[in-house]
Amino acid sequence: MNTAVVSPYLPLLEPINEFLLCTTPDEWIQEAAKAENLPIILLDHLHCELKAAQSAALLLRRYAVSDSHGQLILDALQPYEDLVYRGIGNLNDVQKSKQLSHALKAAESQPFADDIIDRMSRLIREELHHFLLVYEIMEARNIPLKKLTASRYAKQLLQKVRTYEPEALIDKLIIGALIEARSCERFAALAPYLDEDIARFYVSLLRSEARHYQDYLELAQKLSETDISDRVNQFREWEAELIRSKDAELRFHSGVPAYA
Repeated sequence: MNTAVVSPYLPLLEPINEFLLCTTPDEWIQEAAKAENLPIILLDHLHCELKAAQSAALLLRRYAVSDSHGQLILDALQPYEDLVYRGIGNLNDVQKSKQLSHALKAAESQPFADDIIDRMSRLIREELHHFLLVYEIMEARNIPLKKLTASRYAKQLLQKVRTYEPEALIDKLIIGALIEARSCERFAALAPYLDEDIARFYVSLLRSEARHYQDYLELAQKLSETDISDRVNQFREWEAELIRSKDAELRFHSGVPAYA
């Protein structure tokens, strides 16, 4: 176990560990760190990076940008989605694909659209960059790209989202913050048990992931007319329950392995 690779980032992790109500159970770390489980961890990580970009894109299209610029977002994501879901293209094709525009136009009817665009468009670009880095690691290790069932983690959190606005948007932003914070915590928890190249890659993600969770929370509070602390705390409790409970399949955000 090599803890030295994470040590410089411990101050960065302190607010994340305070935000999350529990740390990753040792049982998950032990199972995820097994060499034979590395392909599933990297493959699910790849899917998670794309899903994070898709979630941010959905928020942009629904709550911030004009219809024409919504199409620009879909166009930027399509090569990644074609590769993962349809087996179309390769890493080189995706690397050469058109990137998300830095000049997205806000819809006049949407409040705080400029702030949503600024934060979410930056997040999309970073998540897609991380996607490419994970894919490069997978290719270097001859780990094939294939379909993968999603964990129940995000799905069950999204079931708690309120059905009216702006509360629905606020809940989605809180969930985004929790997913990013948990990802950051797990990168740090798992890195000491992995090969040095992957370990260093995981700790390199900590800084951006830590900022992502803060972006989500700050935006959620900005969009709310009241303090969101109670709602955040409720979601923190639901998230911790999922992490502590048992899961039948190992995934990057799964709970305690039921089979371990």
